[in-house]
Amino acid sequence: MTILRTPDERFENLPDFPFEPNYVVVNDESLGPLRLHYLDEGPMDAPLILCLHGEPTWSFLYRKMIPVFVGAGFRVVAPDLIGFGRSDKPSERSDYSYARHVRWMKEFIESLDLRGITLLGQDWGGLIGLRLLTADEARFKAFSLSNTGLPTGDQKMSDAFLRWRQFSQDDPEFDIGFIVNLFGHGDLSEEEIEAYRAPFPSDEYKAGARQFPMLVPTRSDDPAGDDNRKAWLALTQWGKPALMCFSDSDPVTAGADQPFFKLVPGTRGQPHVTLRGRHFIQEEDGERWARAVIDCLKAA
Repeated sequence: MTILRTPDERFENLPDFPFEPNYVVVNDESLGPLRLHYLDEGPMDAPLILCLHGEPTWSFLYRKMIPVFVGAGFRVVAPDLIGFGRSDKPSERSDYSYARHVRWMKEFIESLDLRGITLLGQDWGGLIGLRLLTADEARFKAFSLSNTGLPTGDQKMSDAFLRWRQFSQDDPEFDIGFIVNLFGHGDLSEEEIEAYRAPFPSDEYKAGARQFPMLVPTRSDDPAGDDNRKAWLALTQWGKPALMCFSDSDPVTAGADQPFFKLVPGTRGQPHVTLRGRHFIQEEDGERWARAVIDCLKAA
């Protein structure tokens, strides 16, 4: 077992990313202590926005949204999931599971004693974040989702997701910067592409990124299926604000917002917006997502 840590110099001079790093240690009963990186911007006593990224990105993804929230008087906490960004990276794919990601982030939230949380979840940020929210609802006051879901394995997955999953296993290079640019409109600068590559100096650092697509429940007997069904049951009782801000051009998650509209009471009467862009909407229309969340919270 090896725990990898990306050298700090890989994160120097990133574009539009002036934020100072913060760290907390989470403990895994098998892997031992793991250092988890997070951004923490805005006044400590301000209303709290928790921004959870997904595959294969890191907190850099939220760099355009953080100033909007802070400028409106909010505190923003944006962690890097274990295996991503400046957080530690177990080197074996078997070190990663859906349940472990949830446990690591649960310990992160408890270590910082985060409360009054508005959750923002995109991609795996939704799959993990909704499990955290439904397991400890008292810590959360609202949530907003974009281009994500909470699959139980009972639903048919989109052809686009199945193609992506196959690509993630077959592509020999698995160039993270190329992937983020590909799933957008292809207009990231070379400096931005390099920033997404920064956490992964070599292929051995990509175990978590390679494994994530295989952890999405696609069969009814998936190990995470029962826990996600329990989370859906809790969501059917969620009456606090639930804001859907999905994009208009993401083939992977198109239509995944509809179960939330149908089943989650907190979606009713909210100022939902359709954002313009593809999968990584934070890059293409993130500022509008941030403003929609601000409007929702101010109206609550």
